[in-house]
Amino acid sequence: MEYHVDQIDRVIQNAISVMEDSKVQVFEICESARRELQTLSQDLEEVLRETSEAIDKVDLLERNYRLARIRLTEVSRDFVRYTEQDIKSAYEKATQLQLDLMVFREKETYLRARRDELQARVKNSELSIERAETIGSQMNVVLDYLSGDLTQVTRILESAKNRQLIGLKIILAQEDERKRIAREIHDGPAQSLANLVMRTEIAERMLETRDLEAIRAELIDLKSQIRLGLGEIRKIIFNLRPMALDDLGLVPTLRKFAHDFEEKTSIRSTFETYGKETRMSSAMEAAMYRLVQEAFNNALKHAHPTFVKLEMGFLGDIAYMEIEDNGVGFHVDLIESRAKVHSHFGLMGMRERVELLQGIIEISSVVDQGTKIRIEVPIKAEPGKELGVHGE
Repeated sequence: MEYHVDQIDRVIQNAISVMEDSKVQVFEICESARRELQTLSQDLEEVLRETSEAIDKVDLLERNYRLARIRLTEVSRDFVRYTEQDIKSAYEKATQLQLDLMVFREKETYLRARRDELQARVKNSELSIERAETIGSQMNVVLDYLSGDLTQVTRILESAKNRQLIGLKIILAQEDERKRIAREIHDGPAQSLANLVMRTEIAERMLETRDLEAIRAELIDLKSQIRLGLGEIRKIIFNLRPMALDDLGLVPTLRKFAHDFEEKTSIRSTFETYGKETRMSSAMEAAMYRLVQEAFNNALKHAHPTFVKLEMGFLGDIAYMEIEDNGVGFHVDLIESRAKVHSHFGLMGMRERVELLQGIIEISSVVDQGTKIRIEVPIKAEPGKELGVHGE
């Protein structure tokens, strides 16, 4: 898949133009909402004042109306002290207060409803302004990103392309591993089993001779051959996936790996741990084990060391590993640039594997002084999420 910068540039420019127009529209919507909010706030302030006055007026009228009813009751009962005019005046006053009270109660009810409506509209306007400002800020971020250096975008696309190639290389590496295992089974256990079949036939024919000593020697040799075949099968199984990873965890498995590496290669190997060991997911532990395996094999093939040191530690939510050797060393920048040009899977593959673990890798090396590789990964990472890989 090819990426053309001029075509990408046109797409980005069109997107910037649309975003700029949309930004202006969002700004106009935001300003309109602010003006509406100002008007609503003024109306609400006035309605709150009127509502307060209406409530006070209703309270006053209720008190006066109660007093007027009491007065009307008094003058209506005592015809000796009060004249008919007094009764009429008290009745008219009570009636007028009742009418005024009804009017102001209606006004209070209307003002309360108006107040609630304005408060709801003010709240909605504030939310609209907040949303418009958020959208405007997000659009500014997008515009800043789109208006940036186009080479940054092309680098991102190129990185995505490289990641796809790395994913394909991982698949090819897995296929190569399957071919290697098939060859090991064919040349090892398969040949041993074929030989065992032939030897058992010989032993079967020897039964006819009744030579017990010869039969016993043949059976002892058969037992030895079976043990060798079983050892080869166990070795292949361990290379596929060390069962100790699931049973004991990463630290004991790495300790055994360092010990076996020293026995196999005669290269002095040490393993040290720091911090409280924390179990990780099965895929995570397998990925970490493969990184150590690859680092040791690279040292064996290229560095020719006499000493390799493996250190693993746990610092809070971070697990780290350091692999250090006293081999010939190399120029890191030169080797990595060659790896990109010639698509070597070594260092670049290790970097990609660590990136899939959401971690970081630091490689330092000095010619004739050895190499140190430090890897840090979050313990709770999800390996393979970006490329859709779920374990080894």
